[in-house]
Amino acid sequence: MDQAAAGGKLTAILDDIKIQHTIFALPFALMSAFIAADGWPGGRVFLLILAAMFFARSAAMAFNRMADAAYDARNPRTLRRALPAGRVTRLEYGLFTLLCSAAFVAVCALINDLAFALSIPALGIVFFYSFTKRFTAYSHFFLGLALALAPVGAWIAVKGAVGWLPLVLGAAVIFWLAGLDTIYACQDVDFDRGARLNSIPGRFGVARALKLAAAFHAVMVVLLAVMAAWGPLSWLFAAGVAFTAAMLWYEHSLVKPEDLTRVNVAFFNVNGVISAGLMAFAIADTLALG
Repeated sequence: MDQAAAGGKLTAILDDIKIQHTIFALPFALMSAFIAADGWPGGRVFLLILAAMFFARSAAMAFNRMADAAYDARNPRTLRRALPAGRVTRLEYGLFTLLCSAAFVAVCALINDLAFALSIPALGIVFFYSFTKRFTAYSHFFLGLALALAPVGAWIAVKGAVGWLPLVLGAAVIFWLAGLDTIYACQDVDFDRGARLNSIPGRFGVARALKLAAAFHAVMVVLLAVMAAWGPLSWLFAAGVAFTAAMLWYEHSLVKPEDLTRVNVAFFNVNGVISAGLMAFAIADTLALG
């Protein structure tokens, strides 16, 4: 394979795994790092966190695409993805996954001993998510758990240990992702039932699923409020919590059981604003008042 062809394959994979959607998890990692450091965590740690996030998410998404390829080929919404469309082979995807996994472990080794020791278990968690729809309707929480590793890992990168605050932030991420992924899954409810895949919308119906998603997001706000009340944070972070609550309310106003046409706006646009906005408030808190 010549360089042009290899570059085309890599571009197809990066486009397929939506590398731009790293915005969902990365802000929580960065805000955790800034809070742990009570300000700027240092250039070396900052860059290592960015690298770890890129390689971990890339490996996880590539693995997910391989695990779901047979289902993607049957779902009208996903049949144009790279594997079912034939733009990339399983071998090429597997090699990409292996290289990103090895790079993630190597980056963790450069961070500190605890990060290195937890790197393989972390990959195991994010890979395991890809199989959860086969046996549980609550797979959305496993996706949340996979992304919750981001703030916990960033805290470890700065502190070399785990504290209560990143665990609370991680729990908030779990409920945030469970809620937004439940909303997103509403558009696949008929396919999931036909393919015997499990999801909250498939089990409870779209109307009840949207109510559950709202409840999950309410729990997220409560957990963030706990951080604001008892963590080393000020009114700026509390304002970020209020901003998050308002944006979540707006997100749920966009999606109705009888009208799912704005699911993508709610899922991608609004949640990108939520994660980036909360990060901005948290970082401003640590820099201005830390």
